[in-house]
Amino acid sequence: MTDQLIVSVLGTGIMGAAMARNLARAGLDVRVWNRSRDKAEPLAADGARVAADPAEAVRDADVVLTMLYDGPAALDVMRRAVPGLRPGTVWAQATTAGVDAVADLAAFADEHGLVFLDAPVLGTRQPAEAGRLLVLAAGPAAVRDRVAPVFDAVGSRTVWTGEDGAAGSATRLKLVANSWVLAVTNAGGETLALAKALGVDPDAFFDAIADGPLDMGYLRTKASLIRDGALTPAQFAVTTAEKDARLIVEAGEANGVRLDAAAAGAERLARAAAQGHGDEDMAAAYFASFEEKRQEKQEKQEKQEKQEKQERQEEEQSD
Repeated sequence: MTDQLIVSVLGTGIMGAAMARNLARAGLDVRVWNRSRDKAEPLAADGARVAADPAEAVRDADVVLTMLYDGPAALDVMRRAVPGLRPGTVWAQATTAGVDAVADLAAFADEHGLVFLDAPVLGTRQPAEAGRLLVLAAGPAAVRDRVAPVFDAVGSRTVWTGEDGAAGSATRLKLVANSWVLAVTNAGGETLALAKALGVDPDAFFDAIADGPLDMGYLRTKASLIRDGALTPAQFAVTTAEKDARLIVEAGEANGVRLDAAAAGAERLARAAAQGHGDEDMAAAYFASFEEKRQEKQEKQEKQEKQEKQERQEEEQSD
């Protein structure tokens, strides 16, 4: 390992970009790669080196940090990185991959002599940008000091859940925590939708629960995004939230637990995405309560297509 820790960040979306920026600000030697290079390029201004491909990004790295969409995406990118990987490199896998996928990722790490850390994070855009994520990690005690500068740069606290990353204990905890986050988000959206349908001022609801056991800062935060129309840029996008919801449902089913609310929540998120809210904050699941939204979008599209057809016919006649 060099005097200056070399960290490769694969995946610079909402979370990965913020993490890479904080790593660079902490004085680490940061190399970044993203499938869409334009999302990685701005990090050059923060001192990160933008790589042309995953293999270039991980070459000589002491720690590889993956923050990609899901388990298959992480495995695909790491396979592309093989020419640049070296045995002994620590792989901190931060993607919310799901329990089954962790085993596949750990097997890949073992095959290539990597030290595998199951290391998902809790938090969205704002805590990521502030370096205040909660890092959930599992892996050998022998490498914890080595990765401490990485986790300290991106998070306010690291919770170690075990010494075997392949067991997926950190991912399991992440899924449990996310099940609560998604439940609150979906319930909050439905509450506001019901208030609108019944003609109830949302402020009356929040005044009624103020400072009591039913009050919750997170609920107020998500409700404000909906009420203020501040759903972009997303703190945590609808499509990603839907993916996590389905991973939660699958994990429950695999272990004999039926998660009806989580399954319904996944469907709400899918419906919101189909209405055109996929890239907005997951609070946009609120719109899934209003079926006419989809109808309005369809009617608008049909009207536009009709207008374009009419314009084409007019052009043909003029010719």
